[in-house]
Amino acid sequence: MTASLSVCIPIYNFAKFIPETLDSILGQDGGDDVQIVILDGASTDNTAEILAGYERKHPNIKYVRQPQKGGIDRDMAKSVEPATGDYCWLFSGDDIMRPGALRRVLNEIQSGHDLYLCKHMEYIADREEWIEWPTVDAPDGAVFELSDERTRHEYFRRAANTEAFFSFIGGLVVRREKWNSVPLNEEFVGSCWAHAARLFELMRSGLSVKCLSGALLDRRPDNDSFAAGGMVNRYRLAIDGFHKIADHFFGHGSVEAFQVRRVIRVEFHPLAMLLGKFMCSVNPAGESRAMMDRLMRAAYCDLTLANLRAKFAYATTSPRRFRRQQPELCARHERKFRSERQSRGEAAGLSAT
Repeated sequence: MTASLSVCIPIYNFAKFIPETLDSILGQDGGDDVQIVILDGASTDNTAEILAGYERKHPNIKYVRQPQKGGIDRDMAKSVEPATGDYCWLFSGDDIMRPGALRRVLNEIQSGHDLYLCKHMEYIADREEWIEWPTVDAPDGAVFELSDERTRHEYFRRAANTEAFFSFIGGLVVRREKWNSVPLNEEFVGSCWAHAARLFELMRSGLSVKCLSGALLDRRPDNDSFAAGGMVNRYRLAIDGFHKIADHFFGHGSVEAFQVRRVIRVEFHPLAMLLGKFMCSVNPAGESRAMMDRLMRAAYCDLTLANLRAKFAYATTSPRRFRRQQPELCARHERKFRSERQSRGEAAGLSAT
């Protein structure tokens, strides 16, 4: 039997993004053959109008509008419920599928593994270039059975960042039957990582992961919806969120939890933590210095010389000194903050009129 695929896309107020995303899927070889499920969390923009037009032209699109906003955790889970494919590609409503990606996935899922981990292209603002973002340090097609402790430890050691632990929705193609074998865990609703927690839970009963090389999508660089609450809150979501998942399923002292903390430090390296501290001085009303200090202690809690050095540098480097050390980095983030503040002020003014 040939395995079928549903592309499951939760969205909220993505009217300016979703047409480009859908066009990148529908224009693929096989774009008219896969089911596309769009779960709208009660958008207040013209999303419904746009998608009505797509539904008329493309019978493989199923648009489901929720009566109220459920948040990413509930809406991601609900986007799979109407799916009929043997596999679900959990896709973001603002990312772009690269040419040939759909046919690649349609071919890959015939091998019958539980999860296919895909790579994407990431825009690096500092260098003004796109790069292929790593996931797991493993050859193309490497398969890991995560219910086996030894294999799981090897996989966790090879993790390059939290995408190996399923943080990036668009990089996940999961067997629907396996996904549905455990329910949404209410303890992780609101964390933004309930989908990752579900996959961690599945490791107990068996979860075979196949790692695919070559980027299959482009992640939009100008729409990090998790960053709406500020930089420190964005750090909190990842650091607290993945620490909680690892500790909950494997225990704080486990190999798995240690490796999760390691990759958190890869993503939130000492320079990033000092930048967070600096932004607390730039925007004290919007960024919590107390939370930033706590996150530094949590991320660098393991007793190693490198962690001690990082904590010492964080404690002794003032925002003024950091600006002298990193003038371009600081200037770019200060400009971004002022631009966003101005945009919010203009939007508030328009709303008042």
